[in-house]
Amino acid sequence: MKNLPYFCRGEVVRGFGRGSKELGILTANFTDSVVELLPGDISTGIYYGWACVDTGDIHKMVMSIGCNPYYNNAKKSMETHVIHTFKEDFYGQILSVVLVGYIRPERSYDSLDALIAAINNDIEEAKRELDLPEHLKLKKDNFFRASASSSMTSSNKITKDL
Repeated sequence: MKNLPYFCRGEVVRGFGRGSKELGILTANFTDSVVELLPGDISTGIYYGWACVDTGDIHKMVMSIGCNPYYNNAKKSMETHVIHTFKEDFYGQILSVVLVGYIRPERSYDSLDALIAAINNDIEEAKRELDLPEHLKLKKDNFFRASASSSMTSSNKITKDL
């Protein structure tokens, strides 16, 4: 995937409401317009990288890009699980992410428990991968120091949707 790392930024909106209720894994969702700006070579699947809410701390994250076959969603989404415990939700705030690497393609599962186990495995893989020196350096990228209201847009730099 030639467009990795991929940097994007946008407002956090309500998703399907399954992350916390059914999965016990909170996710932050981007608007459709941010999803539509993804380069064509970023295929559906599970990715790992770095995330920052507004101008807060930078944390490890995993992201599902696609239609979530287990749920048979009709449209593509970008659902980010920031590997950090937040005191409250951050709907309406700006989430900045950098996709660093690819874990696996999307798949369907026979049960909700199997899906949850796969997500937890993805989280553990992301933690390991992001500790590598070549991935740690992206945590310090100037992208995260840029204003959360930046309006620059390019194929693999910054996107914004407010």
